[in-house]
Amino acid sequence: MNELFGALFDPLFIRPFFTGLCFAALLPLFGAYLRLRDEWLAALAFAQTAAAGSLLAMLAGVPLMLGGLLAAGAAAALKSGFEGAARGVQGAAYALLLVAGWAVSVLLVANLPLAERLGHALFDGQLYFTDASHLVAALASVALFGAGLLRLSNGLLLAHFFPDFFRARGRSVRRIHFVFDLLVAAALALATMSVGVMAAFALVFVPPWVAWSWSMSWHRSLLAGVLVSVGSYVSAFMLALVFDQPFGPVLALILVLVGVVSSVARGFRHPG
Repeated sequence: MNELFGALFDPLFIRPFFTGLCFAALLPLFGAYLRLRDEWLAALAFAQTAAAGSLLAMLAGVPLMLGGLLAAGAAAALKSGFEGAARGVQGAAYALLLVAGWAVSVLLVANLPLAERLGHALFDGQLYFTDASHLVAALASVALFGAGLLRLSNGLLLAHFFPDFFRARGRSVRRIHFVFDLLVAAALALATMSVGVMAAFALVFVPPWVAWSWSMSWHRSLLAGVLVSVGSYVSAFMLALVFDQPFGPVLALILVLVGVVSSVARGFRHPG
């Protein structure tokens, strides 16, 4: 155990650890609002689109983070165009974004030798190979996107629970939703570069889902989601380090296990 903690705080691993920890604390907060709006599938579409954008950026010779941010931002803008559409239409749009991003990514990885390593990092979540730029991006994400979410929170809650509030004041809620979508897309684009596509999505989806089942208030749900996410992240980081495994799949499996255990426990608590 001492050797494990010694390795964890080795200069080689401490930077990746805090990089991922930032996203483990931030993404469940966005996930809670996405779950509230029943738009959690959009998170996976943003992450996959960001991965495709990063690969396209490498092809064009521009910074990978810039490519991921631009692609995710374009996906958010496209999503905003479906604001007010039927729920089934919105879901179809998210699925099309997801499929298109996946197809572009796989084709680039298959045809460009230089893209193969990056593709594996984006899909597997090779957190241990992140550098100082990823940590700076993660810290900036927590500061900027966290502050942005805090500013938008009241508007998002009002729009969901009291939709007539904005109409009565002659205001549109589309601007709030669009800014929120941009923040989510940017956070997921940067997280994808560090923890991988599916791990980033799992951090958005599973912790709020678990917290939603057990918490009795909105703020407790937010706190519980962050605690579940951070606890799962630390466990995954250590296990992947000890057994020399890709970080992303380990984190995803731990979150799935947490979700299953939570569902079973809740079933025993509320039978029938």
